[in-house]
Amino acid sequence: MLILQAERDSLLKPLQAVTGIVERRHTLPILSNVLLENHQGQIKILATDLEIQIDTVGPKSEAEDFRITTNAKKLQDILRALPAGAMVSLDWNNNRLVLKAGKSRFNLQTLPAEDFPLMSVGENVDATFTLPQEMFREMLSQVQYSMAIQDIRYYLNGLLMQTEGNQLRLVATDGHRLAYAACNIEADLPKAEVILPRKTVLELFKLLTFPEQPITIELLNNQVRFRCNDTIIVSKVVDGKFPDYNRVIPLDNDKIFLANRTELLGALERAAILANEKFRGARLQIQPGLLSVTCNNNEQEEAREELEIAYQGDTLEVGFNINYLMDVLRNVHAEDLQLAFGDANRSTLFTIPNNPNFKYIVMPMRI
Repeated sequence: MLILQAERDSLLKPLQAVTGIVERRHTLPILSNVLLENHQGQIKILATDLEIQIDTVGPKSEAEDFRITTNAKKLQDILRALPAGAMVSLDWNNNRLVLKAGKSRFNLQTLPAEDFPLMSVGENVDATFTLPQEMFREMLSQVQYSMAIQDIRYYLNGLLMQTEGNQLRLVATDGHRLAYAACNIEADLPKAEVILPRKTVLELFKLLTFPEQPITIELLNNQVRFRCNDTIIVSKVVDGKFPDYNRVIPLDNDKIFLANRTELLGALERAAILANEKFRGARLQIQPGLLSVTCNNNEQEEAREELEIAYQGDTLEVGFNINYLMDVLRNVHAEDLQLAFGDANRSTLFTIPNNPNFKYIVMPMRI
């Protein structure tokens, strides 16, 4: 039975929106599949790993209603390899899905759609709010690089999302650095906080591709639902208590100056070439009118960069993991950043001048 005839991109683009969460090898083989469902001429495409579920709108179909599952990565790879603009047809017979395009023909296995496990989504919405995708994407880019990766403190492998009144706050930390972003939204929200899993944050960031369009966020019981661009993401939240981030923000650092973001990033990237590959240490020295960055490695090689700064305070030398400094400079899109140092054993605070909605705290490192 012919179930679909469509142009390649009208199937590939929605497929790419959902397949990022699909694991190639899974204890449940059907979770490597994607669910294609046709209801009254509209195809819906859905994937899940039982922690996150993404569904989106696909092309229109003139076939009768159907539900099938087939391997997500193989279908995506085939469509990617076809020439742009190719017309694709899908035939489904005897549990086989035959994809044809021009002189190409692919015979894929399907598994019964009845066996495809769907997440049970809560019906009670505790809070809901909407903001422009551009604003939410900017906030995510300012904090997501600080999430931990496979930390045994599982609650750090994600991102804290807080709502209170008309404010939305995002916080991420890996125990060595912390990033905070906030924005005001047109809503009156209850005080709530959830920890979004790392995988959810990365998939969500990829989907925020229409800056002018809104994204709607709904807090459910132990789940969060995001709606944008005809796509719905439902994610479980991480069960745990996020650390009190206000306690680690240094308020009395007195060695303060402004630095041009691109100039400082360029200096750090050049110095990092000769940094120790394992420890990635860099020494920053501030003195009146001058900031210098020094990196050494095991081969006794050394890189030194100097920047002029408007600073007239005491001299200070402090060590950092240079990657932590470059991360913030690459992801915060401001012309200048304000750096506030305390002493060699104290965390340093990065902020955007005249903007209380962004903070980045990085701990020093012994070199």
